[in-house]
Amino acid sequence: MGDWFDSYGRDHQHPTNRLLHWFCVPPIVWSALAMMWTIPVPQAWFRPGSWAVLAIVLAFTWYWKHSHRLAAALLIVFALFAASCAWIAQQWGMAWLLRAGVAVFVVAWIGQFIGQLIEGRRPSFLTDLAYLLIGPAWLMDKLLRRLGFRENT
Repeated sequence: MGDWFDSYGRDHQHPTNRLLHWFCVPPIVWSALAMMWTIPVPQAWFRPGSWAVLAIVLAFTWYWKHSHRLAAALLIVFALFAASCAWIAQQWGMAWLLRAGVAVFVVAWIGQFIGQLIEGRRPSFLTDLAYLLIGPAWLMDKLLRRLGFRENT
């Protein structure tokens, strides 16, 4: 993931943009899962949230292929986000979860685009959609390094 992280890092040099990423990327991930949680599924075959769980499995598989350390850490975050979606849906219903997901998604992406305007660069995902997966991994890598967890090479 080093090349992707290097490229992503070059696109995110301004301290304000970096800070906005810390405040916007996790909510974007949560909101994407929340919106997927509300996609209807045949109840005879699947449970509510099945599309979100499928997205988690696919993302985890992609991360695992590139870094077991990051995949494991991100899986914990994904599980917490999924649990929060399940709880919110149970407490307030799917319509409320969908509205919250859309609102958080819009506000967080506005924050991301403000950061990119401050940076003076286009968002990385406009050159390669894989960067939509790199953003969360880039932040998790920074967090794990701060906590002393380094990639085994």
